[in-house]
Amino acid sequence: MSTGNIIRFVCILLLWVGLCWILLERAARIDFMVIFSIVASGIIVFVPLYKKYVKKDSDK
Repeated sequence: MSTGNIIRFVCILLLWVGLCWILLERAARIDFMVIFSIVASGIIVFVPLYKKYVKKDSDK
């Protein structure tokens, strides 16, 4: 991965972590739906990034 891609990946990671933090702080209680939302959003965000940048580099 190039330096630019790593910077983009880290920025998206920090944004995702911040949004998860806000969700956890504002939740009345931490139950299955809150945890499911965090896991599902992580999958939706990071699997395409992994396929685009990390997997492509390992194929070379």
